[in-house]
Amino acid sequence: MENSLISMVRIPDWHEARVIVLGDVILDRFVYGQVHRISPEAPIPVVEVVDERALPGGAANVARNICALGGRAVLLGVTGDDPDGEALKRVVEAEGVETSGIQAVRGRATTVKTRIVAHRQQVVRVDREEKRRISEATRKALLGSVESLVEHSAALVVSDYAKGILSPELLADIGRLVRKAAIPYVVDPKPVHFPYPGATVVTPNRDEATGFFGHPFAIGDLGRLANDLMGGTDWRAVLFTLGPDGMVLAERDKEAERIPARVREVFDVTGAGDTVVAALSLALAAGAPLGSASALANLAAGIVVGKVGTAVCSSDELAAVLSEGGHGA
Repeated sequence: MENSLISMVRIPDWHEARVIVLGDVILDRFVYGQVHRISPEAPIPVVEVVDERALPGGAANVARNICALGGRAVLLGVTGDDPDGEALKRVVEAEGVETSGIQAVRGRATTVKTRIVAHRQQVVRVDREEKRRISEATRKALLGSVESLVEHSAALVVSDYAKGILSPELLADIGRLVRKAAIPYVVDPKPVHFPYPGATVVTPNRDEATGFFGHPFAIGDLGRLANDLMGGTDWRAVLFTLGPDGMVLAERDKEAERIPARVREVFDVTGAGDTVVAALSLALAAGAPLGSASALANLAAGIVVGKVGTAVCSSDELAAVLSEGGHGA
């Protein structure tokens, strides 16, 4: 599994390439503060709040990263018909994302993750979410949006956080539409929704890969395990994202290739997987080969984990790292 990826990785001309992003949208709230004492009520820190921010999370963060890199993103998903849903739409639109495909469903709660951060460390995370499966009418509305967009888009992403938006029926229909349009289809998966028919490349992290395989694994076994996995699917490739161990790209009928992590200092891994999917899909949309696209995604992830909160990587930041010889290929 030697790293023989292209040695001179370049950013392709992805300016204005349009990518459809379909999946679970999340509102990420960050409450920043300082800790000077322990509570007298319980052995827990008292956080004195100094700032608060609301940012796109989940599929919305993938779309945000695509726009930050210079592409165009059309976001399809579901929120509640509530103030949190309205707030999420506002912060997504502020990032330049097209939001006409977001369905506000009455009686459903918008997924919100609130992180309390003190001295650059998360103290606690509080989640409010609803995992009920969406109605047939909402499923048809989302599918209709994909059908109207896919012929005029350069790639499609499914960002699966298992919050009730995706189903085997919807995924089968998406696979059919993408095959007909012949565009790259990138999936950030959850094992519960295996097998994502029609996917070009699936990007499981370590936990998700363990769920696919049904057991823990050694990195050296990933090539064989990926071949077994692809034997039961029509996927073209699997890109394993392994945190500090970098990535492993396993393409069908090829030897797996390892991409070492390129991280100077890790402050926060929040949203790093979303950045990987954004950069990967945008590079494929611009016609880059999978190896080069994966190396660029690896670099982009290394940039965002050096920031605090749900961060993005810009095209300028990526170009700067490449100019320093940081491709690691």
